[in-house]
Amino acid sequence: MAANGSAAAVLARMALPALLRLPPENAHRLGLLGLKILRPFWPAPSSTSRLQVNILGLRFAHPVGLAAGFDKDGDYLDALGAMGFAHIEVGTVTPRPQPGNAQPRLLRVRRAQALINRMGFNNRGAEHVAHRLRSAKYRGVRGISIGKNADTPLERAAGDYLECLGKLYDVADYFAVNVSSPNTARLRELQSVDALAGVLEPLMQERQRLEVRHGKRVPLLVKISPDLGAAEIRDLCQALVRHAVDGVIATNTSTDVPELRSELEASRGGGVSGAPLTQKSLAILRQLRHELGPDFPIVSVGGIMNAGDARARLAAGADLVQLYTGFVYRGAALLAEILDMLEAEPQPLKHT
Repeated sequence: MAANGSAAAVLARMALPALLRLPPENAHRLGLLGLKILRPFWPAPSSTSRLQVNILGLRFAHPVGLAAGFDKDGDYLDALGAMGFAHIEVGTVTPRPQPGNAQPRLLRVRRAQALINRMGFNNRGAEHVAHRLRSAKYRGVRGISIGKNADTPLERAAGDYLECLGKLYDVADYFAVNVSSPNTARLRELQSVDALAGVLEPLMQERQRLEVRHGKRVPLLVKISPDLGAAEIRDLCQALVRHAVDGVIATNTSTDVPELRSELEASRGGGVSGAPLTQKSLAILRQLRHELGPDFPIVSVGGIMNAGDARARLAAGADLVQLYTGFVYRGAALLAEILDMLEAEPQPLKHT
């Protein structure tokens, strides 16, 4: 893509090795500030109409987006959008601001091309995010990942998701209901069929009311863990269909990565993202497509480190893919590589 050869892309590529030598959170903040400065110098994103994806009642310019966690507060939506992402998922957002877990809470494992994070939904809260998204000029698809505050008891979790839905509905193109982060105590318990029903049923009812009020229907997707067993995934898929969920995002970070056990213990827990999830997330994607049929929208994320990984996800059933750790390690070059691969395909990749 032309963006990969632009002056802005060259500067960003030159800065990346230096950023990767800094503590991870410092590097993340500096990198985002740098992208904000470079934003006017990125060429207009371009992709051919043959790469468009039409799902969820939305038009995506191409299948590649940025996963939640990179821009937690929507402060850098325009800067990240200028790089060419067709969709950006902001958050995870909670109703009230919260600082997240104590630092250090983000660790690079470069030998494994992985990150370990135990951030804990640090964000400035739903009202801040709503304000930032209302002022943003990004014209791609805007997703918002929503969760519960750490001090909200699990039995009252639905109230937090409902509050986020109401405060953010007018600025969202879709919502990702995050019930799978390992970094908020007991949150993953909400993936059980009964607990999930306690969140989804009120959300669906409130979405109907907000649809009438705002004159638009915002899709609800559920983001799931990579650590679920085959039977759990089967039960979860049945629940997604039963509750008329619009789509699924697979997967979040993993706490079950044997080769990084010592690093997980040293970091006092957290979830692994990056290359160790490549095959695990791909396997879950394949089961999801088998269980849900050919038409249920699936967004695949986790361990997409190169164009071949993205191609494998699309061929295995993903409608869209999202980048996170691969983007941390490779920057804009990864996005350009994937888009170049898609443009070079003799026909758009379709799952079978």
